[in-house]
Amino acid sequence: MILWHLGSARIRTPKQKTMNLTRKLKSAALAIAGVLTIPSCAMNSLSSLSAGKAEDSWPIQSVQQGNASWYSVRTNGGTRTASGTRLNNAGATAAHKTLPIGSKVRVINLINGKSEVVTITDRGPYVHGRVIDVTIGVAERLGFVSHGVIPVKLEVLN
Repeated sequence: MILWHLGSARIRTPKQKTMNLTRKLKSAALAIAGVLTIPSCAMNSLSSLSAGKAEDSWPIQSVQQGNASWYSVRTNGGTRTASGTRLNNAGATAAHKTLPIGSKVRVINLINGKSEVVTITDRGPYVHGRVIDVTIGVAERLGFVSHGVIPVKLEVLN
């Protein structure tokens, strides 16, 4: 096969033809894998939505009230938590002084009524009057980043 490119003739070898065919096959395989993966991602997001709904029906073990503040990788002085996991600013995690690591807690903003279920992965806060520190992402979703500290109700879930 001869290709005309800017007035000059180029001849393709059989090896170049095979390489182009291999590239095309790899591209097609990746496209097919992507198409097959997208529905499973949608199913995962739907299952996480239904899991969130199930969290609303979890029995409440205990209730606490007090003030909540937020923290981030920057204010934490690094990314390690007491549980050994990395602190993720967007993650639904929090720090509590006494609840067991791994506990699920519904944090309810008493000013606007917004709530989110978080997992306890760290220890703190070490400021008098505060019962929980949530990540900055949770604080954004609960609507109190600009306030810094707000009154909350904690529902410890089973």
